[in-house]
Amino acid sequence: MVRKLIIAFALGGIMLTTSACNTVKGLGRDIESVGQAGDDAM
Repeated sequence: MVRKLIIAFALGGIMLTTSACNTVKGLGRDIESVGQAGDDAM
């Protein structure tokens, strides 16, 4: 029982970490595209 609980928490942590990395990458791309649009407007 305890082993299954530990495995469940470990998998949940891995999933959250992976999704957070993707979110940060997406945010970086959005910021970069806004900066590029600003440069193109000038």
